[in-house]
Amino acid sequence: MTHIPSPDFDETHNPWQVLSSEVTYQNPWIRVREDQVINPKGGRGIYGVVTMKNKALGIIPVDAQGNTWLVGQYRYPLNEYSWEIPMGGGPVEVDILESAQRELKEETGFTARRWTNIARLHTSNSVTDEEGFVFLAEELEAGDVEPEETEDLRLWKLPLSEAVAMVMDSRITDAISVAGLLKAERLLNARRG
Repeated sequence: MTHIPSPDFDETHNPWQVLSSEVTYQNPWIRVREDQVINPKGGRGIYGVVTMKNKALGIIPVDAQGNTWLVGQYRYPLNEYSWEIPMGGGPVEVDILESAQRELKEETGFTARRWTNIARLHTSNSVTDEEGFVFLAEELEAGDVEPEETEDLRLWKLPLSEAVAMVMDSRITDAISVAGLLKAERLLNARRG
């Protein structure tokens, strides 16, 4: 196998020049900013950026039999129903594990004794600075669900392998769910050897 060396360049170099920046909209969850810029080729233009006020958190609960739970809900921006891993947002100033534990309890009723941070990702890095984290939650204990008032959720218990099959045939399309389920399956298979 031929080794291809990594490119030799300064990854910290920013070819964009910001001339001005203005917040055009904000609410408790997002801030929209419009920047007047000079692009990498020297042309003037605008760049819109959506800044998130929370970290995105996804949790993959897995029991001793290899089952997981998906959360189904109608997603307003998509105008369609979506099956996803349990997820939500955590305030930037709060520890991500603490927020993930809260989200798992709210949406599934579960608490977990074993937590593994398995992924850090950016959800759509051409328009937003949203940073997401995915946790694997194991050694589960059942409890009561505590959904937020904006949530009308359905829970579905199924084998993790079936959830991954839903990713592969595009029945699950949420980016955090796709990345998290694929990574969780690979991690758990590696543990089994």
